[in-house]
Amino acid sequence: MANMIETTSAWNTTGLHVHRKSLLHMSFYWGHKSEILFSGWPGCNSGMYALALILVFALAMVVEWLSYCSIIKPGANKVAAGFFQTAMHTVRAGLSYMVMLAVMSFNGGVFLAAVFGHAIGFLVFGSKAFRKAEKVPDLPPRK
Repeated sequence: MANMIETTSAWNTTGLHVHRKSLLHMSFYWGHKSEILFSGWPGCNSGMYALALILVFALAMVVEWLSYCSIIKPGANKVAAGFFQTAMHTVRAGLSYMVMLAVMSFNGGVFLAAVFGHAIGFLVFGSKAFRKAEKVPDLPPRK
């Protein structure tokens, strides 16, 4: 009984684990050869890698825009506004998960694109730097 070895589907007939050559990493790495979000994309093409970085950056900015935009006007139907707000939240959550999954490729460039996309998105849409100043009513002159 001491010599009995149980085999599973993860083991081949010689008892050795079969490894698949993959672009998946479990620690951060730098380079354009990667897989981001979809199998085989962007692959080994530098131009496609640059496009992937731009896409991740843009997705992160859209997430920030959706976090700070207020499309619903005061006085709107509360039920319709609630459903619209829920739909916007759902889209934002889905895009946030897409950015998170892209970062889970462990590519340093993708990580930086996501961080800078969120930072620039917050600067433009969430901070007071580009927000229109609220108009203060003119005070009557003092006598």
